[in-house]
Amino acid sequence: MTIFKTPSPDNTAATLQFALEKATELSTDIVLSTTTGTSAVQAVELAAQTGFAGNIIIVTHVWGMKTLGENELTDENRKKLTAAGATIVTAAHALSGAERAISNKFGGAYPVEIMAHTLRMFCQGMKVCVEISSMALDAGAIQPRPVVALGGTGRGLDTACVITPGYTAKIFDTRVHEVLCKLY
Repeated sequence: MTIFKTPSPDNTAATLQFALEKATELSTDIVLSTTTGTSAVQAVELAAQTGFAGNIIIVTHVWGMKTLGENELTDENRKKLTAAGATIVTAAHALSGAERAISNKFGGAYPVEIMAHTLRMFCQGMKVCVEISSMALDAGAIQPRPVVALGGTGRGLDTACVITPGYTAKIFDTRVHEVLCKLY
């Protein structure tokens, strides 16, 4: 396992390489998070260069996360991803969603937020990997079998793991089988 010392978009290339190698070895799909689409475009370009035969599922932030009525995935990157054959999933965040509205309104910590913070003890990217895998499974973009999931801290990707996601209604069925890389 590789451990990155600092969060940085510079970790993205190595994280993608680890993920593509493992997904090819396992003959499985890749699920990755993106905000603006920069890392996702890097992923589909590298996948094309290496001849990766699996599916690439991109999970975005929800609409209105930063600005009401807008999605942070740029139109240009959305077009590139669609043209490359990637599947784009945008759904309520599995480890915050409506529960964050409750805690913001009334204060306190609630079970799903506690789960998210527990996963962040490993690193932010681990929380993201669990979350996006469940979101992709809920959306029907993947099957409940091992996939390679990628997440990050801030901008870029720094975490990759082999994970069998559970549907959000059965999230405790999720299994993290192997961590390929993560942030310290």
